[in-house]
Amino acid sequence: MKKEIFLCAINNILSGTCLEDCKFCTQSVRYHADIERYNYKSIDTIVQEAKKAKSYGALGYCLVTAGKGLDDKKVDFVARASQAIKAEVDNLNLIACNGTASIEQLRYLKEHGIDSYNHNLETSEEYYATICTTHSWSERYETCQNAKSVGLQLCTGGIFGMGETAEDRTSLLNAIASLNPDSTPLNFYHPNKALPIKSRNISQEEALQIVSRARKLLGEEKLLMVAGGRELLFEGSEELMFEAGANAMVIGNYLTTTGDAPLKDKKMLEKLGYGVAVSCHG
Repeated sequence: MKKEIFLCAINNILSGTCLEDCKFCTQSVRYHADIERYNYKSIDTIVQEAKKAKSYGALGYCLVTAGKGLDDKKVDFVARASQAIKAEVDNLNLIACNGTASIEQLRYLKEHGIDSYNHNLETSEEYYATICTTHSWSERYETCQNAKSVGLQLCTGGIFGMGETAEDRTSLLNAIASLNPDSTPLNFYHPNKALPIKSRNISQEEALQIVSRARKLLGEEKLLMVAGGRELLFEGSEELMFEAGANAMVIGNYLTTTGDAPLKDKKMLEKLGYGVAVSCHG
């Protein structure tokens, strides 16, 4: 048996209502992308979907809300959803992904069952203003620091293939490593006709180099996940990304794009000789 792969599932609990102008994101109302938009899901639905994700082998379960960051309503809702999941589902690492957040907000989430906070840097500090003008890269970095300061596990990564240079990619990887995150999702841009960024400037070979460099920078013990865009670059050649250093992946659907069905993913891992991790602690 080769190494074990950690599986993570995403639940988009508040979709398509963001007012920011991130040029890579269909959640923004500015670009009128053809996605499903809805207000808060019911907590019962979220719990049932958590149970389903767990049954497919997910160890991580990410509660995502659209929007720049947390406010009182979001904090309360995510906290209540977290408590409800923890009451019914064992051994599931709960990850909140709710945008920029203060120390007080993050401490409240931790006190109510959230284990990890995901906030991606997205791209280099130098390139960020090209893809987003409504908030700064430094706000993202500060939120990551805030998560660590209250004792939450930090999950932070970025998106590659949005028109950035090789130097930008190096800068992003170094910035991620400077935060010493517990897990890092590597996303590869998924073009959408509604978005200002029309094409993806990254090849499979370049993506593999990024995975390998991230592994060397982050260390062998950390979770390194190939997330959004996996099917676009690695469909049928997933073994390459694991050999390059990835040891985690997202199963099921992503935020507003469709991913491979969880059972298909598990069969792929079995065929390649990889196990599915049953614990986040080795």
